Amino acid sequence: MTAHHDSPLPRSTRQGSPISGRSRSAARAVRRALIPVIAAPVALSLTGCIQLPLGGQSGGAVSFDGVQSATIQIEAVGTFVDPSEGGYEAAGRGSGFLIDDSGIAVTNNHVVTGAGTIKVWRGGDTTEEIGAKVLGSSECLDLAVIELEGDGYPYLGWHKGDIGTATDVYAAGFPLGDPTFTMTRGIVSKASTDGETPWASIDNVIEHDARIRGGNSGGPLVDADGAVVGVNYAGNDELDYNYAIHRDEVTEAVKKMRKGEDVLSLGINGTAMMDEDGNGLGIWVNSVKSGSSADKAGVEPGDLLTRMEGVSLAVNGTMTEYCDVLRTHGQDATLSVELYRPAEEAYYRGQFNGDETLEPVSVIADATGTSDSSASAGGFVTVTDDSGVVVVDVPASWSQVDGSPFTDDAGNEYKGVQASTDLAGFQSSWNVPGVAIYASQQAVGTITPEALHESMTSSMGQDGCQQAATDAYDDGYHVGVYSYWTNCGGVGTDAVVVAADAADGSYVILLTAQATTEADIAALDRVLASFVALF
Repeated sequence: MTAHHDSPLPRSTRQGSPISGRSRSAARAVRRALIPVIAAPVALSLTGCIQLPLGGQSGGAVSFDGVQSATIQIEAVGTFVDPSEGGYEAAGRGSGFLIDDSGIAVTNNHVVTGAGTIKVWRGGDTTEEIGAKVLGSSECLDLAVIELEGDGYPYLGWHKGDIGTATDVYAAGFPLGDPTFTMTRGIVSKASTDGETPWASIDNVIEHDARIRGGNSGGPLVDADGAVVGVNYAGNDELDYNYAIHRDEVTEAVKKMRKGEDVLSLGINGTAMMDEDGNGLGIWVNSVKSGSSADKAGVEPGDLLTRMEGVSLAVNGTMTEYCDVLRTHGQDATLSVELYRPAEEAYYRGQFNGDETLEPVSVIADATGTSDSSASAGGFVTVTDDSGVVVVDVPASWSQVDGSPFTDDAGNEYKGVQASTDLAGFQSSWNVPGVAIYASQQAVGTITPEALHESMTSSMGQDGCQQAATDAYDDGYHVGVYSYWTNCGGVGTDAVVVAADAADGSYVILLTAQATTEADIAALDRVLASFVALF
């Protein structure tokens, strides 16, 4: 999917345990691809998704000839973070329309949320700039209501009665940011279909063939009398499919938003992301609404939301899961959240509307009292076994890598990788830092994580290792047991052992690592937050 955006952008485990494996996969994909393309099940391009207030067409609404006078162009200026270009200050333009003479208008969430300033021009007249403010918004409906300065404006009413297939319709707005007002003609080709996209989750949208383009976001789809039947929302340029949100879908939402209420919203301008293989990564945060739940929780533009309330987000490249969590719990409920912050290469966990603001995820802090997951003088690299199944991030200084498999005494094959500054020293002593990770599908059911952990740690005490912490292990991707050890070999080396089953029961995995310096200890957080087996 390609997306043309009207904004500046295309678009409980214990405290201290690693963030979910899916988050790690998402983070690796972000780093590896330097942000994958934004994708969706259908090749739609983002054009707008807005709605109108309740009621029939009143006597004050304009006729078809007056549609231009009630249609507005909106410019939002602010700092946004683009997945491929990073943060920058820019202006993006979209469309909208007035819904009463007091200056209340409708546009898209993605056009205005997170903007520092909003400017409006009406009817294609660029000589008179009008100030405006956002009253309410919804990222799930990609909808926002704004209020223009002044009053006495012409406005649109809505179509009365059913909206049937073959109804003549006209798409109005300012495509491609051009100040020239444009209308295109078509018919309703499908009266009702779903609207699950990377930027919204809507139950009832209209498919039509009145041509729309980027910049039409928020522009109305009107009938031959100039009454609104829907709000232009998305399109497929190649197939000439065009979509508008059905009049009935948003009536109640707009009534609330014009009163200053948000609807199905935590205050983000977000886009679902997928990697090049079609795997969902999460919801990329382009910008954040000041004072919103997301802002108060500590979410920043450029974050990738990966899980909410234990639910993986953007599984199919849409906002469906994100919005379903809000529909289930309500936008004011306390909601757990996990995210990856590429700017820091760090994982965070916290709550929306709760007492736990976002904090970095750390395993080592539990055992040592200190942790700095960013510490590594030479940075980190991703290493894999020879088959590409076992993946982990390690300090770049651990440059000796062995990705060969091995077979245990029972004949079970393990895929695995070892990395160290000196593999021979790592394998034979406690004087060298490194990590070894092995995973097997064949060993499933033949050994429990507890037994595997015991087999690996039973002799560590004889080497002088002192157990500093042990606990059940559950990172959302693996379930088992872990332990942390200090002063191994009598030389002050710290060690970590994790033995676990995959959460879906598909493989057994074992991780052992040792650290000889403070930098190595800090690096263990990154190791534990990035390992996974991709069978």
